[in-house]
Amino acid sequence: MAKNQVPKNAVIVVGTGDGAKFFRNVGNVNDIELKAEGHLDAGNMADEGPAGKSPPEQSGKESMEATFSKQLANKLYAMAHAGKFDNLVLILDPETLGEVRPLLHKEVQDRLIFDLAKTLTNSSSDEIIKSLHAA
Repeated sequence: MAKNQVPKNAVIVVGTGDGAKFFRNVGNVNDIELKAEGHLDAGNMADEGPAGKSPPEQSGKESMEATFSKQLANKLYAMAHAGKFDNLVLILDPETLGEVRPLLHKEVQDRLIFDLAKTLTNSSSDEIIKSLHAA
């Protein structure tokens, strides 16, 4: 498979520190077609903290984004462990991608085809597909 191609049934996660949308490629490598498969919202994170120790200068918003990154990494691990996907593409804003990468379990890393540091959460499926083809 050529670099940055999205195979059939790959899971594509598009998100920011506030939430993520999950899609599946129901098309093929040359003709990507995204089907929405749910989302993960930041929600109430008062009981969960970010991974590791928070620096004192970290704002509440930054802390919430770090906590969401941990939740996203945990959700991806649960999905990978349950055999929900063989191939994964992450499209996250640069800050969230930087937070999520070190939190990914090896089982998820082994399925990660590529990632994009882009903010596309409010983009249409066509715009997401265009970004995938351009990657």
